[in-house]
Amino acid sequence: MTPHTDTASATAPTPRYSYVSGISHQPLKGETIGDCFDAIVDSHPERDALISRHQRQRYTWRELQDIVDRAARAYMAIGVEKGDRVGIWATNRSEWAITQFATAKIGAILVNINPSYRTHELEYALRQSGTSVLVLQGAFKTSRYADMIAELVPQLGEAGTPLASERLPALKQVVCLDADWALPGMLTWEDLLSRTDAVAATALAERQAMLQFDEPINIQYTSGTTGAPKGATLSHHNILNNGFFVAERIGLTETDRMVIPVPLYHCFGMVMGNLGCMTHGAAMIYPSEGFDALATLTAVAEERATALYGVPTMFIAELEHPEFATFDLSSLRTGIMAGSICPIEVMRQVIDKLHMKAVSICYGMTETSPVSLQTQTDAPLDKRVTTVGTIHPHLEVKLIDPATGRLVPRGERGELCTRGYSVMLGYWENPEATATSIDAAGWMHTGDLAQMDDEGYVAITGRIKDMIIRGGENIYPREIEDFLYTHPAISDVQVIGVPDEKYGEEVMAWVKLIEGESLDEEGLRTFCQGRIAHYKIPRYVKFVDAFPMTVTGKIQKFKMREVATHELGLA
Repeated sequence: MTPHTDTASATAPTPRYSYVSGISHQPLKGETIGDCFDAIVDSHPERDALISRHQRQRYTWRELQDIVDRAARAYMAIGVEKGDRVGIWATNRSEWAITQFATAKIGAILVNINPSYRTHELEYALRQSGTSVLVLQGAFKTSRYADMIAELVPQLGEAGTPLASERLPALKQVVCLDADWALPGMLTWEDLLSRTDAVAATALAERQAMLQFDEPINIQYTSGTTGAPKGATLSHHNILNNGFFVAERIGLTETDRMVIPVPLYHCFGMVMGNLGCMTHGAAMIYPSEGFDALATLTAVAEERATALYGVPTMFIAELEHPEFATFDLSSLRTGIMAGSICPIEVMRQVIDKLHMKAVSICYGMTETSPVSLQTQTDAPLDKRVTTVGTIHPHLEVKLIDPATGRLVPRGERGELCTRGYSVMLGYWENPEATATSIDAAGWMHTGDLAQMDDEGYVAITGRIKDMIIRGGENIYPREIEDFLYTHPAISDVQVIGVPDEKYGEEVMAWVKLIEGESLDEEGLRTFCQGRIAHYKIPRYVKFVDAFPMTVTGKIQKFKMREVATHELGLA
């Protein structure tokens, strides 16, 4: 299928400055997620909607609507009101999507919790958001979620005891998706659904009818250079439209079947994946709880998938899998690769060996719902590997001189700013951080440096901030530094990103110890384990007496990177 044309004509006069606005014959959707969901169900009731292969669960759109409505009424029955925060701490599974749509129908704000979080990060996210209900799975790999929340809320071990945690004062209820892991003070998923009949279907309809599309519906935590994570607050309008237009650009229809191995807690999974499919009536297919190359290939082949999402490292793992040649992947047509720059050879193999001739590249950030730029499916190969595409419909992008705020000419580097329906409502209960990111004219300042060519293609060339991108995960050094400062032997620490062939970048910590104290690399990593996400734990550690600085006392991280790259042989 040829996607809708939604960019300006290439025959237009060459503009002088780095500014573009996206045009489209498709209007923005002025409705809530719940109303759009119900309309899709009415249009495609018997088509496959959700397939969770590792759970052996399959739902048509009508069946999915039934379980979503039951869950929505059950959440209302346990006291969830409009505007309440419902946290979900789980991997990719059907209950994640069901809760996503159910909370949208009752106006509760879904708080995405990264499954890699440990107690330190979990406590902050739940406390800062004021989460009143937490939905979690029992465990995954080395993460024992039930035990971690019990560490923060000891009352969960006592049946019939109301939650009144000093550390998490807003938390009133915990729902465990895995009955075998449920503690006496938790509800199981079955317990939750058993409450459905306590709320009439008419009460759900009344709640849904009172919602407005500009109201907040989702909080996603994204760290910043100022330290603590910030909760990007997104509305129905933000994420419903972004999911729709991302899928429009790859030509998605109700006949498509999309394999989604990317995590649901991230915009890639829940917006570009779930909402992209929902707005078009396409099938959502979860191959496994966490990414597994073999499970993904199996899902594509056995479900005759037409679309596949992933970050470059996922596609590389699939292409290099020893059993790759045994799979019939000819049903694939399109998909999206995002998260980091794609090597040209990987793109060639995705197009040729995975049959994804209409694969697209995206750029964005959580704060912009997420996508601002995306390649057209017929874009030349060089544009798909050297740029992040062209402007999305109904959005604006400009590049400015970071020092003056003035527009830069085409071809020159500047900070990428974006404006339009996709810009978040703000950071949850953090007006100061919001004001530093969104200016008075409504522009979201991304902190990324970019160049725009005469055709409007944008290439990301660097970062003003020191963010590290490891395998598609955004890592913010200040957050890790603030955590490492709590070690009693550390006087000062600076975290940087260094090159890595597999993940793009890896985390390195330069550590200055308190005089008379001792610490080695193993001890530092042991201190981190179980307290911060595994991908944030420094792979490299360098103990130093001082850091390279300017004459005015500012630490020069670029020099640290140069030294580390040379010493570690990573050039």
